[in-house]
Amino acid sequence: MQPTLTLELYWLALTILMTGLFWVPYILQRILEHGFWPALWDPLGVTHMQAAWANRMLRAHRNAVENLAIFAPLVLALHATGVSSGTTVTACVVYFLARAVHFIVYTLAIPLLRVPAFVIGVGAQMVLALSLLGIA
Repeated sequence: MQPTLTLELYWLALTILMTGLFWVPYILQRILEHGFWPALWDPLGVTHMQAAWANRMLRAHRNAVENLAIFAPLVLALHATGVSSGTTVTACVVYFLARAVHFIVYTLAIPLLRVPAFVIGVGAQMVLALSLLGIA
């Protein structure tokens, strides 16, 4: 019997996939600027890029990973406890979209949209946590 993929797990998988691919453009930029081996062989992780957008994208990716460490366990805890509702599904979709917007606007240096996108993502995480606790 195949396990059931809930909508929350579906959006978690999409979020993980998206976050896992965020590195591709800035690594390609690093290769263009520094060459293949210097870009890939950076044991200290200090190879900086001249392109400001690529440095911002790197920071946006790090931020996405940091927040995934909160989002993923919440979704997994919801699944393990059997908590699922329209609210939790909506929160997962909102989180995914907020993280995508945050990544794009951070990369493009649009500060007036970056902070709201981040806050909306945190709000979605809080909805999941409150749902898990039976409060929402």
